[in-house]
Amino acid sequence: MDRAAEVQAWLEPRADEMAALLQALVAIDTENPPGRALGRCGRALHDAMERLGLAPELIEVAPQRELEDPCVVRCGIGDGPRTIYFHGHFDVVPAQDPAQFQPQRSGGRITGRGSADMKGGLVSMLYGALAARELDLLGDCRIVLHFVCDEETGSVAGSGHLRDAGLIDPGAVAMLTAEPTGGVIWHASRGAITLRVETTGREAHVGYVHQGINAFEHMIRIAEPLTRLSHELLEMRTSFPVESEEAAGSMLVVGGQAGAGAGFNAVPGSAWFSIDRRFNPEEELERELSRLTGMIEEAADAAGAEVAIEVLQEQPSGSTEQTHPAAQTLAWCIEAVEGAAASFQMCPGVLDTRWYSQLGIPAFAYGGGRLDISHGPREYIDEGAMLRCAAVYSLFADQVSR
Repeated sequence: MDRAAEVQAWLEPRADEMAALLQALVAIDTENPPGRALGRCGRALHDAMERLGLAPELIEVAPQRELEDPCVVRCGIGDGPRTIYFHGHFDVVPAQDPAQFQPQRSGGRITGRGSADMKGGLVSMLYGALAARELDLLGDCRIVLHFVCDEETGSVAGSGHLRDAGLIDPGAVAMLTAEPTGGVIWHASRGAITLRVETTGREAHVGYVHQGINAFEHMIRIAEPLTRLSHELLEMRTSFPVESEEAAGSMLVVGGQAGAGAGFNAVPGSAWFSIDRRFNPEEELERELSRLTGMIEEAADAAGAEVAIEVLQEQPSGSTEQTHPAAQTLAWCIEAVEGAAASFQMCPGVLDTRWYSQLGIPAFAYGGGRLDISHGPREYIDEGAMLRCAAVYSLFADQVSR
């Protein structure tokens, strides 16, 4: 408890500079999709770290989709032989209003797109790592910061590059990411499958409908069995703790995006729709992908339709047992700072923890933002929560390095 107070005392005089850095980051429009200004935001983080006396590295990664200057910011703090990863992302979901990129500081909150998810978390991790260095808490460990550019669209460019380049040490002590968990620990997450399904027909003028083949009709017939499946999956239950009984089901959204035809007065010659599947840790990626593609192909055959399936995302789930020593250490640190016992839950979506847990690294999400407001028009983070999370991260580094 004395160490927790010491860390908080180091952080509190730096509240204004933490807030200023967060406001500067929020002001950079890193909407993804499409993936704007990623290089600009990466350079802003790089420069901020340099001003704080660190030696960061800006890693340019291979172009993907529409991502603008995709990159990873990587920085080591300390020189111990064992590694603790602090991981986060600086891309954000699209805003409801351009004014969300004009951050507001008022009433102990910073409001703006990405403040909670998760640029505020990046600031907490950076200053938590600095506190650990300045207070000599790292022992035989070092903290490695990984700030990536594309978490909102699958993480393949950023986190995927880190793994493929061998920049994630499988022998690491632990990994933390600052997602907006609302004060709980996410020790597990769902896997993800995202598909784009396109049907092909034959265009014709509305006055010659008999000469056309309506791709939209084919799309409806292909989507129908998938819609039934989505309701069946909701009745399944995970064994991992979740925020409510309703959230324990397995998830499938059919038609989150869709399109057809060139105009209202023509038979559509093409039609497409999306499928987004978020499956529980008890379910297997390969089996679920095979089930979806098999159902699509079977329905297309029955309809006499031509169909093409594009796999946009296929990511396994990830989990770490809440009884793991690193999990219990994190819970202890949270209680020391917050004064209340921490709880564990499964994240309702996917997490970058999976890139680490797949390598056998105990990985967790914990952050001061709230998920329920993170993608909304009034996204904010509480400055007090941001400071307390920084203290938790610093204290965690101290405790796992013992």
